[in-house]
Amino acid sequence: MLVVDDSAFMRRLITQIIDASPEFRVIGTARNGRDALRQIHALNPDIVTLDVEMPELDGLQTLGYIMSETPRAVVMLSAAGTPGSMDLTLRCLELGAVDFVRKPSGPISLDLASIGETVLAALAAASQVNLGGVPLLARPRVAVPSPRRAPARAALAVAIAASTGGPRALAEVIPNLPDDLDAAVFVVQHMPPGFTRSLAARLDSMSHLRVTEAQEGEAIENNHVYLAPGGRHMRVAQAPGGPRVLVLDDGATIWGVKPAADPLFESVARHFGRQSVGVVLTGMGRDGADGLQSIRSAGGAGIVQDKGTSTIYGMPHAALVRAGADQVAALGDVAGAVVQHLDARRMVRT
Repeated sequence: MLVVDDSAFMRRLITQIIDASPEFRVIGTARNGRDALRQIHALNPDIVTLDVEMPELDGLQTLGYIMSETPRAVVMLSAAGTPGSMDLTLRCLELGAVDFVRKPSGPISLDLASIGETVLAALAAASQVNLGGVPLLARPRVAVPSPRRAPARAALAVAIAASTGGPRALAEVIPNLPDDLDAAVFVVQHMPPGFTRSLAARLDSMSHLRVTEAQEGEAIENNHVYLAPGGRHMRVAQAPGGPRVLVLDDGATIWGVKPAADPLFESVARHFGRQSVGVVLTGMGRDGADGLQSIRSAGGAGIVQDKGTSTIYGMPHAALVRAGADQVAALGDVAGAVVQHLDARRMVRT
């Protein structure tokens, strides 16, 4: 493993965390992007930890060279103290980084050891990455945004779950949904607070549909994508005779994550039933598997990303085993599959 950071102190801390684990070993360090590229060619590490903000050649530029010349698993380490640095981190994920870890107290985090387990979990995900799928995702297709339609209450719903590799996958799926989808779209991406707002803004700038971070109590409308806020579960709720609305809560983690997809999917199954489509995209673990079973049991459709284009096949595989699927789709075909299954749902409205 190669550790890249412009701070010698941070390189030492990161190395100590990694070398304390029996699964990983640091074989080299680099002080900036240019040094990192030389070390990669010389040492050929399986995994690279890459600081986002560095002089000379920053993390995004370095990652671009890595993914185009010598693709391998990369985990970003992000100070992410401003919207600009959060946006830079998200661009790295779209370009091919497996995951990111937020430094707890800025560029020089004396307390980095406090998130040692998070660092090692990200490296564990990186060790399982499907590098064959990364070149397909490095340049997500981007639709030209069109004028948004007037809002109306949604009668159909799409629920999407994503984790490791998800921002890149969502950048492929959401912008390719048409402006006349005539359904509400709910997305759970495993991500900490702050980043989901930046992710929603990035997706909104690329998409025909409006994309926002969800808010407590807001009414659910057609042609709107609602992204669960980092650190809060999102569900659909409805009072007798009232409109369907979004409910957010700060409850315990589920499957070790918050937001989790299962509570969202289960609420979509309950309130939309046969007029729903569940989608499970790339990610570690099994979040979304029980929820997809709920949607399919209620008469809705289930779509699972295929192994070949999944950065990590954990969540799609768990969903397929637990719930089955109406369609297993390559990432580039997911948006079209959503439209197809929504059209089928319209035929079975009651």
